[in-house]
Amino acid sequence: MKKFALALAAAMTFATPALAQDQSAPFSGATATVITGYDVVDLNTPGVRNPDGVIYGLGLGYDIQKGSAVFGVEGEIADSSARLKAGAATVASTARDLYIGGRVGYAAGTTLIYGKVGYTNARIRTIAGNGNADGIRVGVGVEKKLTDSIFAKAEYRYSNYEAGVERQQGVVGLGVRF
Repeated sequence: MKKFALALAAAMTFATPALAQDQSAPFSGATATVITGYDVVDLNTPGVRNPDGVIYGLGLGYDIQKGSAVFGVEGEIADSSARLKAGAATVASTARDLYIGGRVGYAAGTTLIYGKVGYTNARIRTIAGNGNADGIRVGVGVEKKLTDSIFAKAEYRYSNYEAGVERQQGVVGLGVRF
């Protein structure tokens, strides 16, 4: 994670206006984003409180803007502090979360409103065992250009995994577009 954060910081340092994308398509180009937010996991276990915590991670993507329509692909690697404890013992926790998918949006000036869908894989640890769960993620978000290359975004995401495990996340991000 530290290497990714350093790479993003370096990319943001060198993102100058001379390298900025064409202003007629302000949402076109490659992106790198850091995210954080609230994460809650429903383990599909009646009578048990759902683990929740902070999600944090890095995303990469590429968007193409045609008129006011924006089409993109994106990938993300994240981790979470979501834990369920019984006394001092951790009964369940979430770990790394991988996502790859696409998004479609509507650009209006410096604002992009979008929907997303894709494949997600989460590592979930419980006292019964550890494993990876495959699933599908859907979400909606808004992205706002702050400068020619820097943007902020906010998203709501819902993921549905194997065995009825569900995850809901509200995230914010800060990114750079190349």
